[in-house]
Amino acid sequence: MAFDLGLTLFTEGGTLTQAKQMEALLECNASTAAYGLQLTPAQVQALLDTRSGALRKTGRVELGGGILEQLILTFCDSPYLTRDNYEAALHTLVDLFYHFKNETEDRVGDAALLTYMKRAFDGQCRGSLELLAGTALPEMARKLRQRYAAPLPRQEVTND
Repeated sequence: MAFDLGLTLFTEGGTLTQAKQMEALLECNASTAAYGLQLTPAQVQALLDTRSGALRKTGRVELGGGILEQLILTFCDSPYLTRDNYEAALHTLVDLFYHFKNETEDRVGDAALLTYMKRAFDGQCRGSLELLAGTALPEMARKLRQRYAAPLPRQEVTND
């Protein structure tokens, strides 16, 4: 009696995993619909492809569904996202997220980085992905690297 589950069920690019990721991201439409934002299955697949490309480009490995769902739910209420720019903005945000995970040397957690990106995007960048990519995120990464590169102040040890 042959017992073959098929390895594709257990790999990141496997059919089952891909289907679950698609389903989870399409379920985000229930939350984003209130803001007039929806993704089609083809758009979700394109985002999954962008995520895979960004991971390869940055040399990162990620287990599970990744940050797409968090990213969508974090940014969906932005006053700067519209039906016309939603998908394109998400593609850029995915690339920026993984790039700046590397730039911050993984010293910032996923949720904290997404929160910072959203605040900067809606705040000082006023919805400009160019400003986010070229000014706000590089400045944050620079400050973080400086903070961790600075020597710690010496503390005197006393034997009291």
